[in-house]
Amino acid sequence: MSGDEQLKAFIDRHRELLKKEREAEIERTSLLLSNCPPKLLEQKGLALCGLGVASVGIGLGGKTLIELERPTAYHTTPIFPPHSLRPGDLARIEEHTTSTTQKKSAKPKKTVASEKSKEDGVEGVVYKVSDTKIVLAADPPETGGEDLNLPDRCRIVKLANSVTYDRMDKALDQLEKVVLPNSDAKEDKFLPKMTPLIRVLMGMAAPSEKVPVKDLKFFDPSLNSSQQEAIRFALESPEVACIHGPPGTGKTHTLIELIRQLTTVTPSNPKPLRLLVCGASNMSVDNILERLLALPAPESGEKLKVTRVGHPARVMAQEDVIDATLEVKASRSDQAMLAKDVKNELEAALDTLAGKGKGAKGKAPRGLERKKMWEEVRALRKEYRQREGGVVESVLKDSQVVLATCHSSGGRQLRSQNFDVVIIDEATQAVEAVCWVPIFKAQKLILAGDPMQLPPTIISIDKRDKKKAKAGQSSEKKKATTPAATSKAASEKAALPQDDPDDEDSSASDDEEGDVEIAAEPEAPVKAAPRDPRKPGSKAVLRPPRTLETTLFERLEKMYGPGIKRMLTVQYRYVFFTTSAEWIVEERKQKRRMHAQIAAFPSKVMYHSKLTSHPSVASHLLRDLPNAKAESEDDEKEILGTPVVFYDTAGCEYFERVEGDNDEGSRCNENEASVVKMWVDQLASAGVLPSQIAVIAPYQAQVTLLVSLLRPVYGAELEIGSVDGMQGREKEAVIISLVRSNDKACGPHISTLTSRTDMLSALQREVGFLKDKRRLNVAMTRARRHLCVIGDSSTVQHGSPFLKKWMAWLEANADVRYAGLE
Repeated sequence: MSGDEQLKAFIDRHRELLKKEREAEIERTSLLLSNCPPKLLEQKGLALCGLGVASVGIGLGGKTLIELERPTAYHTTPIFPPHSLRPGDLARIEEHTTSTTQKKSAKPKKTVASEKSKEDGVEGVVYKVSDTKIVLAADPPETGGEDLNLPDRCRIVKLANSVTYDRMDKALDQLEKVVLPNSDAKEDKFLPKMTPLIRVLMGMAAPSEKVPVKDLKFFDPSLNSSQQEAIRFALESPEVACIHGPPGTGKTHTLIELIRQLTTVTPSNPKPLRLLVCGASNMSVDNILERLLALPAPESGEKLKVTRVGHPARVMAQEDVIDATLEVKASRSDQAMLAKDVKNELEAALDTLAGKGKGAKGKAPRGLERKKMWEEVRALRKEYRQREGGVVESVLKDSQVVLATCHSSGGRQLRSQNFDVVIIDEATQAVEAVCWVPIFKAQKLILAGDPMQLPPTIISIDKRDKKKAKAGQSSEKKKATTPAATSKAASEKAALPQDDPDDEDSSASDDEEGDVEIAAEPEAPVKAAPRDPRKPGSKAVLRPPRTLETTLFERLEKMYGPGIKRMLTVQYRYVFFTTSAEWIVEERKQKRRMHAQIAAFPSKVMYHSKLTSHPSVASHLLRDLPNAKAESEDDEKEILGTPVVFYDTAGCEYFERVEGDNDEGSRCNENEASVVKMWVDQLASAGVLPSQIAVIAPYQAQVTLLVSLLRPVYGAELEIGSVDGMQGREKEAVIISLVRSNDKACGPHISTLTSRTDMLSALQREVGFLKDKRRLNVAMTRARRHLCVIGDSSTVQHGSPFLKKWMAWLEANADVRYAGLE
């Protein structure tokens, strides 16, 4: 059972890691902004220059909406150049100057618009973005007689976003107050209550015995046995359940059935529950929302009432999805009319103050008249927020399922909302701290994800510190040879941060035998409750994480073993639509997933042979596509009839090149890129559409090179991107360029070594990103019918045991071709 010291160490370590991550992001943005002139910032996509204020209005929450555009006086076209400003980003409007000396750098502090002057600019959140307009939502001033003072000619600059970190820090503060109550602290009415769920998640109590569900009938008859078992397990678990969904196994489809079971009155569920459904990304949330909206109404009752919370501009651009957003539903409610009247009055007052009102003739009021009008504006803002708050409260109270990202669930709209169950999709891509934001709002937690795919993106991880820590651990092991030293090491082990399973330097050790916990039978029924952390000798110990890459999903599995989760094992699912109360399978929407040969290696190495292809897709090939047609039988066999092709560039001297500063730059490989283009050309000549092909590379420099080669020929339909950008996506044919090809050896010269292990280590070539087996797992599991790998086996196989296995498997199972002979 976790004691106060363990709980405090766990929370303090999270605070420390979040602080480093926040500082790393602010430093990266600040350095870039301070060292770049405005024009270069615009070229890098971090700013839009030479803008003018098109309008100022009022948005949800009484925010001031500032709409910016490119005036024709300064630009030949109103269309913005390419940029990275997206809804939800923190940005600042500042006066546009050409001198870099006048430009301010990004400030690492939480900003309130009322504290801004014309020189400092106005900070806010990007609300909407189009090709010609960008809208910033800023907080109105709470004091003083003036509103936002905007320059005539301005620019908008992207800043480091501190809102997410603020909410994670607040969640950690709340967690500390709940698990380590302080009698001297003032009582907070918004402070979460201690629940059995929190006790289990923090290792303060063991998970309770499962509550058997009787007479369970599934709404979807196409669910396979592993999906049914996962749903039953989630329903029977009183506090927490994890669903492990490898690529193509229908994780989202399973969650939809689970939501229906929890929200519908059935013999197994006498009371409909209220759900908060979250995800690590807007895409995952919208994917679930789209499926829920397509569900038919039950025979006895109306359709499920769902509401999407978040920036409307970040929501999927579909009418039914947008109609389900909180903003749209609030604007259409009966109570919204009164709030709308106040809003119109407020906007009219602002127009008058800006000299745009009726009869103003471009002149704004001055003196006492202006002061009096600002007092009216502040009163109208207050009234509008109160009325709008009542509308929002009414809409949410009427919703049985509320959807939001983990971060958005911490917004003021959901502050007073409580739920029975919280479901977090893509939980293995979210840092644990952000998961606690929605966890406090429910009594039960269901996590879904795949810990064998990409972890959360962490920019503060210092590889050198990892290696130093690893080296320090090795030296300590050598010292701890006596019984006394061994006993001391064992007693100190519990106080150390737990090992990160994805440490680049430790990945080699567990590649040979696999993760012991994941290797255990995930589908085996749990005959008793998971092991009790309070019992002597139990491994259920709460330890501080080494990095933020250790997710809540993985931590729970480490604490309580594989009995805390169920894994989906069949790689195929249908997407359903309905025209009535009956489900109909639509052939053209069939998804997922891989030919059996493509799935064979990741299934064996990453999922311990648990992952199987459904018979309907196990043997499908490119030649089965209606549009594919080869010119000859040889082409049909060589191009369309081969599931896995490996172009080996070993011996061709197709060496990589570094773009950037020394070893810190990104890698590219021109010769490999030419092989990629050759194979794309052959696929296209055989009738495969560009929209059915994806090209993946682990380095941005190679992606840029491939775009320059392929985009002019095949257009935007041919998807070219990084491994991270392809997670959760799929294509009929996928081409992977491994890039790395070098003859560099790591460590001391081999002639100075005597140990065979040291010699092998010294002979390892530099492979960088490729060492991350989870990144490669994502890359190799994106293909449905055809996978083509292009790389230098002589370099790649020496990178890690996992890479050595993969190269050996490709040599034995793929159609191996040698690039130099083509």
